[in-house]
Amino acid sequence: MPSLIFRTHLKTSPTRFKSTPFPPSHSGVFKRLPRFMFALMLAISLPCLAQTPSDFNQALDLLRQGSMQDREAAIEQLAIEPQSLNLLQALQDGKLFELKAEAKLVIAQESNAGYQLSDALSSAALGEVDRSAVSKINLNNKLRGNLRKLIGQLQLNANDADVRLTAVKAISKEADSKVLALLRQRLSIETAPTVKQAIEQILLLQDMDSTDKAVRIDAINQLKSHDSQDVVNRLQAMTEQNSEGEFQEADSDIRNLAAAALSNIQARIQAYAAIETVFFGLSLGAVLVLSAIGLAITFGVMGIINMAHGELMMLGAYSTYVMQQLLPNHLGLALIISIPVAFLVSALVGVAIERGIIRFLYGRPLETLLATFGVSLFLQQTVRSIFSPLNRSVATPSWLSGSWQINDFLSLTWNRFYILLFCLLVFTALLQILKRTKLGLEVRAVAQNRGMARAMGIPTAKVDAMTFGLGSGIAGVAGVALSQITNVGPNLGQAYIVDSFMVVVFGGVGNLFGTLVAGFTLGIANKFLEPYAGAVLAKILVLVFIILFIQKRPRGLFPQKGRAAEA
Repeated sequence: MPSLIFRTHLKTSPTRFKSTPFPPSHSGVFKRLPRFMFALMLAISLPCLAQTPSDFNQALDLLRQGSMQDREAAIEQLAIEPQSLNLLQALQDGKLFELKAEAKLVIAQESNAGYQLSDALSSAALGEVDRSAVSKINLNNKLRGNLRKLIGQLQLNANDADVRLTAVKAISKEADSKVLALLRQRLSIETAPTVKQAIEQILLLQDMDSTDKAVRIDAINQLKSHDSQDVVNRLQAMTEQNSEGEFQEADSDIRNLAAAALSNIQARIQAYAAIETVFFGLSLGAVLVLSAIGLAITFGVMGIINMAHGELMMLGAYSTYVMQQLLPNHLGLALIISIPVAFLVSALVGVAIERGIIRFLYGRPLETLLATFGVSLFLQQTVRSIFSPLNRSVATPSWLSGSWQINDFLSLTWNRFYILLFCLLVFTALLQILKRTKLGLEVRAVAQNRGMARAMGIPTAKVDAMTFGLGSGIAGVAGVALSQITNVGPNLGQAYIVDSFMVVVFGGVGNLFGTLVAGFTLGIANKFLEPYAGAVLAKILVLVFIILFIQKRPRGLFPQKGRAAEA
């Protein structure tokens, strides 16, 4: 149609084109160009010049009601506009729907009555509708792959470095010449080190397919410093043989260089594995220290074998569960509040045990063992009657979830990191209480020489009750930490009571610093033994080691000194 219009125009007004002034630099070109060629060029370019914003709306219509082929073209068209990012992400997540009554695209979130709608472009709330009022925009696998790549291209220019890093990883799986050109362009202006390294890695992996040997050698030399599973897989493939005994990489120089780079990376992987094992050992040691530090006071200072210590930890864990039931929408706040609550609950129960039973049994350790064992059974049954014998799951706040992903071979979980930090804070607070407060002074005096402390006017009965309450309260705080790594149940404390006694005896009875060192030592030793001996046998080996150690040093790593300790 446009060419017909121009033919008619040329016949009726042949002089109009001649009279049009052209710049001097182009006049010679147009004089030599035949008129029909010039008209043909204009006719071909006319539809392109006629592009209007309505093309965007037409793409939306094709996406809404077109075929899969039409939707592919529509997605390509929409990906040109940055305003389409939310729409395309909703389409990828399966949340893009058509509102039938208004024939428009919306983002739908499931609700009790149906779907909560928002505008696909402006994100304006549109209210709630029945499920029958909308229909889902479906995709096939090919469109999902294209969509993932196009979203990544749009996110490459995002302000958030994490978003850009996610985009780079997404489009790297389907890197074609266009994507590689975009990545090279982004690399020249990228400032975030993690994003820059990710882009460089993708480009270097592509360089390994180059026909230029020098380019491939340079790529391998640079990739040997990248801690990435993709790099390891690629280097392994270059050094392995196929079923016919032939190497995938024919060039022996390249193959030997790839093997050396792979060996370099694997040495770092072993170092990362050791770091991860130490971290898990420290986190296990933190749990052991938290569970043993209260026992170090009651057993080490007062000489009481408290078999109900594990049940006091259980009460602290259940306190966390109750606080989350009271504040279900504020998990982080509930966890923080549960720390003083657990301390008070366990401390009050501990004082009641000391005043009601243990004060009559001082100097008779076997009787205290039997009496507190009966108390542990009583507390377990009480919890079963109140909360049922079933385990209770305590939710983990968002800031405690997930892990710190340092690289593909090293990640540290946040919950264990915070438990380690929490253990050190509790230990420091308890140490300050015992060294800088009146109660701490009286506790140390009674522990060193009860008779002399009584003669100096120290109320030993009151100090005994407060000391037992302090140790019990610390056990309750330990239960808060345990609730974040295991299920809360009536038998929770039974899994830690033996370990707690081992830590106290190994570190030195009555020595808090010894308890700290012993807890971390046993935790790390346990984690290093588990890969070779298994979890159960590792614990047995640790127990055998402690027995042999106590035979050599009966007072532990850090024994108490002085005349009272030698008595």
